[in-house]
Amino acid sequence: MLDRIRIVLIGTSHPGNIGAVARAMHNMGLADLALVAPRCEPLTSESISRASGADHIVHAARRVESLEEAVADCTLAVGASARSRTLPWPMVTPRALGSRLPQELGAPETRVALVFGREDSGLSNTELQRCHAHVHIPTNPDFSSLNLAAAVQVMAYECRLAWLEADSAAGEQEQEAHQPLASHEELENYFSHLERTLIAIGFHDPAMPRQLMARLRRFTLRARPERMELNILRGILSATEKCAPEKSDES
Repeated sequence: MLDRIRIVLIGTSHPGNIGAVARAMHNMGLADLALVAPRCEPLTSESISRASGADHIVHAARRVESLEEAVADCTLAVGASARSRTLPWPMVTPRALGSRLPQELGAPETRVALVFGREDSGLSNTELQRCHAHVHIPTNPDFSSLNLAAAVQVMAYECRLAWLEADSAAGEQEQEAHQPLASHEELENYFSHLERTLIAIGFHDPAMPRQLMARLRRFTLRARPERMELNILRGILSATEKCAPEKSDES
C-alpha cells in the first residue's frame, strides 16, 4: 500500500525542504515523490544533507510542470490546506484520511496523491479544486504554520499507521474481495434511470425539481458506489418501474 502513495510538492522554493521531505517519507516507508514546477534546484548539497540518508528519494523524484501531470494516474488526490476556502469542499483530518487508505488502495492499479503547496502561499484555489478532498492538520490556532516537511511527516505517519493496522487485520481475517468502482458512464446511466423512475411513481416533478436530482447526485457521488452496488440499485429501480401505475391517456 505505501508504495502507491505519492507525495506531490508544488513550487517548492528551498532545496533543504525537499531533502527534509524525503527524510520524512523514508522514515514512514514512502518513496514516490513528484515535484511540480520547483522554484529551486532540487539536487543540491543542502537537499542531500537534509535528506540524512534518504537522498535516493531526492534523486528519483519526478519533475513535472503541472499538478495534472503529477496526479494523472492517481485515483484519489488530496490537497493539504491550512485555511478555509470560499467554496465548500470535502474536508478530512489526517486520521480520517489514513483510515480511508486501505479501502482506497484495495486494487493494485490504484494510487493516492497527497498534494502540498508552496512554503509561502500553499495551494491555490485552482489547485485545490483539482483534488477530490482537502486535508487539514488541526494545529494550534494561535500558531498554525507548519514547516513543509513537518506537514508531510504528519501525513506520512498516518499513512503508515493505517497500513500497519490493515496489515494486522488482514492476518486475522480474510479480506472481502475488492469490487471495481462504478464508472462515470455507469453512474450517468443510473441517474437517468433514477430520474425516470421517480417521475413514473410521482415522486419527482420535472416542472418543480427543487434540486432533487442534484442532491441525489451529490449523495451518490459522495458514496462512490461499486459497480455491483449500482447494479443492485438499478435492479430495484426496474422492479419499481414495473409496479408503477400506468398513466392514463385521458386528459
